[in-house]
Amino acid sequence: MASAVYLDWNASAPVSAEAREAALRWMEQPGNPSSIHGSGRRARALVEDARTQVALLAGNGRAGAVKPGQVVFTSGGTEALALALHGLFPARQLAEAPPLLTARRCLVSAVEHPAVLAAAHAAGGAPAEQSPVLPSGLIDLPWLEQRLDPQRDDLPQVVAVQLANNETGVIQPMAQIADLVHRAGALLLCDAVQAAGKIPLDLSALGADALALSAHKLGGLPGCGALVLGAGIGVRPLLAGGGQERGQRGGTQNGVGIAAFGAAAAQALALLADGAGEQMAGRRDRMQAALLARASQAVVHGGDVERLPNTLSISLPGVDQQRQVMALDLAGIAVSAGSACSSGKLEPSHVLLAMGMGEILARQAIRVSFGHSTAQDDLDRFVACWSGLVPPQA
Repeated sequence: MASAVYLDWNASAPVSAEAREAALRWMEQPGNPSSIHGSGRRARALVEDARTQVALLAGNGRAGAVKPGQVVFTSGGTEALALALHGLFPARQLAEAPPLLTARRCLVSAVEHPAVLAAAHAAGGAPAEQSPVLPSGLIDLPWLEQRLDPQRDDLPQVVAVQLANNETGVIQPMAQIADLVHRAGALLLCDAVQAAGKIPLDLSALGADALALSAHKLGGLPGCGALVLGAGIGVRPLLAGGGQERGQRGGTQNGVGIAAFGAAAAQALALLADGAGEQMAGRRDRMQAALLARASQAVVHGGDVERLPNTLSISLPGVDQQRQVMALDLAGIAVSAGSACSSGKLEPSHVLLAMGMGEILARQAIRVSFGHSTAQDDLDRFVACWSGLVPPQA
């Protein structure tokens, strides 16, 4: 029997050997990072080592570009995003910030992850205003420039935009977006959950006021993430507690998850420096060409703009996405019908609808995502199996 082929890395990457070893080291000793005795200090040291590694990841490997103190550990990307949308302020304004649950005007792109859409709704008390995107999946910059005209009296307080889309892999021009947002006096939250480990991150170059990260997307453990704050930016805690994370996120730290997160971040940096991104892009492009050679009617979403090197979103006209996913699963190949947070739902992808794909085409799309260790034979096996689903053309 053929071995399983896992092509759903955007849902969750396999736990790396480095992250597994770091988690085991943590579990071999007891200790609360807040305790002042020896065991507590050793636990604290592991947390702070991981904080330094995540800071390096957010600063593209440059020591000091992001200081460890700018990293706030959370339970995952969803919490990091909610923390920012509810509590992100310039540090100088934190003392005078309104009560925690005071409604905030949020602006999000129409292709954001459900975690952003839901958190922005909660922060604003109503569905957040959405910036449209072009058919390519890129944000409509002329629309955004007009909406963020500093002369308007209804400017948003926080703007949230994904660096890279979790379904299509489309990468947004974050530095240009940041210029428009800051000119309007707003703060920019960059959801870098899907981008981390696949392309270099540089908080300063992106111009964002905060980055959200999730460990399990880059080889760490589920249940751990981080909000990386820009210089001069503070955050008011959603969870009050014992003062952990410099008073920005209460609750005993998930030490085992944090230790694994740090190891995964360090490995991701090393792989990117070794050319993993370029190698994955080459494999993705060859796979895409092979699929289109077998089904010229297939539609690649976001294929004309810069994308994550490991991601392909493709529709096969005449074949429903659920049929594709199930047929591939029966052949031992795991792909997705979209975001793992919504792939069990019957609605078509809001991302593809926002790109103007139409409901029928959106219901025929699957996402293929892989990693640095995915073998070429695995991608070839996927191409062969998927090709068997292509309906004959008249």
